[in-house]
Amino acid sequence: MDGGGPKLGHKSDELENSMARGAGGSDGGTGSFLIGLIMMVGGGYLLLNGIVVRPNFGFGARVFGIGGVPITSGMVLIPFMFGVGMIFYNAKSWIGWGIAGASLVALIFGVIANMTLQLARMSAFDLIVILVLLVGGIGLFLRSLRAG
Repeated sequence: MDGGGPKLGHKSDELENSMARGAGGSDGGTGSFLIGLIMMVGGGYLLLNGIVVRPNFGFGARVFGIGGVPITSGMVLIPFMFGVGMIFYNAKSWIGWGIAGASLVALIFGVIANMTLQLARMSAFDLIVILVLLVGGIGLFLRSLRAG
């Protein structure tokens, strides 16, 4: 005779099994998850910290080209000034807003396109340590999320 009542211990077994699971609800280890996360963040920080950004931008610098004609930053600012003038004359002028907005987008595009990214001077040992931290951390992190 079962009695139809709830089975004691059934819920506690489920709770124990769910608490024993690792990171992300998988069977992977929480320790591997944390160590991998710390290694990944540390390696990523050191790698990004070792990158030097050098702008190659200034007045008269080539922003981009259209049909082989170089467009300089000063050429981009001329329509911007006309757009701003049109906005101050009539704030509802969609042509003025369009010209000013397009000029700003072209200027931002030119600045980003003319940046140079270089890896800072570091020894081979430094680079190897950074890459081992980054890639090893990614491996540990992903292994901890894998089931079984």
